[in-house]
Amino acid sequence: QVQLVESGGGLVQAGGSLRLSCVASGSIFSLRSMGWYRQVPGNQRELVATISNGDGGTTRYADSVKGRFTISRDNAKKTVYLQMNSLKFEDTAVYYCRDFTSDSWGQGTQVTVSS
Repeated sequence: QVQLVESGGGLVQAGGSLRLSCVASGSIFSLRSMGWYRQVPGNQRELVATISNGDGGTTRYADSVKGRFTISRDNAKKTVYLQMNSLKFEDTAVYYCRDFTSDSWGQGTQVTVSS
């Protein structure tokens, strides 16, 4: 079975940066389409960024994070990253790693941005 384990969340001041990591296991990582979602209490889980399979994966971003966040992958390390720069208070959420190919979710990691 596919397992996704996120790390890198925490508390950061507005304008700061965090890098989230998601390590996958259970299948060939290079064949997976991956993404990051986030969710705040009372809201629907929203798509933040996606990256297609293969080394030259195509990336897509929600308008709210475009220009600030970067999704990337290292297939050798079976890891997908979300580099978050210029963080805003409204970025505060639980961030979830998503494996679209296997329809799997990570457990989530909390990101809190202070004003």
